[in-house]
Amino acid sequence: MKKTRSEKIFNVFNICILSLLGFSCIMPFIHIIAKSMSEEIYVLANEVIFIPKGFNINAYKYIMFNNQFRTSFILTVSITVLGTAIALLTTSMTAYVLTRQDLPGKTFIAVLYIFTMFFGGGMIATYILYKQIGLIDNFWVLVFPASINPFNIILMRNFYDSISPSLEESAKIDGASNFRILFKIVIPLSKAAMATIGLFFAVTYWNSFIGALLYTTKRELMTIQLYLRNMLTAIDNLMETNSEMLDTLATETVRAATIIAAMLPILLIYPFVQKYFVMGIMVGAIKE
Repeated sequence: MKKTRSEKIFNVFNICILSLLGFSCIMPFIHIIAKSMSEEIYVLANEVIFIPKGFNINAYKYIMFNNQFRTSFILTVSITVLGTAIALLTTSMTAYVLTRQDLPGKTFIAVLYIFTMFFGGGMIATYILYKQIGLIDNFWVLVFPASINPFNIILMRNFYDSISPSLEESAKIDGASNFRILFKIVIPLSKAAMATIGLFFAVTYWNSFIGALLYTTKRELMTIQLYLRNMLTAIDNLMETNSEMLDTLATETVRAATIIAAMLPILLIYPFVQKYFVMGIMVGAIKE
């Protein structure tokens, strides 16, 4: 159908506004990248905006050969991969149980999960609990607390409700157990929802900062976000202890390179799950 003049003007107006908004969102990112690849003299003179001046990657070489950065990076990758796998397993199983019509007290159990979305025990009570069960300065304190998310459970339950009950009935007639139905039928049909929730969990684990700050003190348990925070606040002292760095790097350049190195891995995941992400949001939110 041919568009009218007003519709064409409206579309052009929308494209212009959305382009400006999109550019305003990526401007800080481009600025940080340019600063991380520029020479010290241009960075200190505030001459770097969107294009690197005196192109070099010395700042990236510094952080990549930094032992603490590598330790924190590997730790965060491990937490993200392991935590996301555990979270997807617990979320899918819990959501499946909440869809069972014959589950005693199903409504009450669901209310308990929803209750935790609005009320919590508080920081002090949580710390005391973790200390009593031996999670302080423990690797698992960075994994277990975030593995259950009531919002994601509800989203997955809504997705399960959209699956035809006839599939499960047919499987039960053939003698399939609930576990086999879940892992052989329900989960394979839920790739879109799993990818969506997996992305939620992965971003949560990768960006986790408060947990590492409050519940860990060991350097080997310093996540990449906690390392980034320490780098941003203490880089001046680190540079002063290494006189050779002062001749080749600016503190702002190292800060910028650290930010990019901490952001890039999780950004690279999104293009691979974008299709499932959009599909999962739509199907999990709309029920016929």
